[in-house]
Amino acid sequence: MALFDAVVVFVVSALVGGFGIFVGATLLADERGFEHAVWTALIGALVWTVAGALLGWIPLAGPVLTLLAYLGVIKWRYRGGWITAAGIALVGWVAASLALALLSWLGLVGISATGIPLR
Repeated sequence: MALFDAVVVFVVSALVGGFGIFVGATLLADERGFEHAVWTALIGALVWTVAGALLGWIPLAGPVLTLLAYLGVIKWRYRGGWITAAGIALVGWVAASLALALLSWLGLVGISATGIPLR
């Protein structure tokens, strides 16, 4: 049962993270592929985790470099420059946070999403 619960939480989190990136990409990069956004969220989560583990311990610079690595994934996956990538990430964070707050209020999930850094 614990494995099933973990898989369900991961899938829901990936979909919510993908939704956030999808909203940001639709507004700022004129991209409309939800599947592309979910894959971007999953790749971004992996890069965020690896960069955080390798660089996160460096005072001040570690979190900044981790964020730049995450933004680099968005920049790589969508048209536009660093500003567009930052905008997609910001809109994605807001959209995912609102979706998670609603799902939490409904008692369906806790507050976390794969692919959207919420810390």
